[in-house]
Amino acid sequence: MKKTILLVTLVVAAGVSFAVVNATAKDKPKKIGHGATIHVIEHATTDSVDVDAPGHVLTFANDVYDSSDATKVGSDQGYCVRVVAHTSWECNWTTFLPGGQITVEGPFSDTGNTTVAITGGTGKYRNARGWMELNYHNPDGSKFDFVFHLHGGPGH
Repeated sequence: MKKTILLVTLVVAAGVSFAVVNATAKDKPKKIGHGATIHVIEHATTDSVDVDAPGHVLTFANDVYDSSDATKVGSDQGYCVRVVAHTSWECNWTTFLPGGQITVEGPFSDTGNTTVAITGGTGKYRNARGWMELNYHNPDGSKFDFVFHLHGGPGH
């Protein structure tokens, strides 16, 4: 009798677990596909550098727009530490987009474009890896192109 009760309990437990997983599966965010590219334009309106010396920390929180620079699609926030005066920073930030966030880390140059590493994400970007092109959108440095080259889609 005990074996029958144990078997029935295991079958019921397995059925309940299966039902819970299936019921919540539709609520999970979809992953971004392998090799996807996302292009947004950051408006660097909160960036301010009062002191240009190694160790200075720059914080920011800016809006990001679609690739045509017409519609706001998200925001970013992060910080950079001055490494070489008038030359380079080391930065870390998060870009908030519909469906999740993408985090990056890497160098920023005062004089030209750079590439930073995608270190992770949330939501549909939760398995994101790859790199981001950080390009000057205009000469005065008030807008930047963020071109995310994402890896880490389904099965990666």
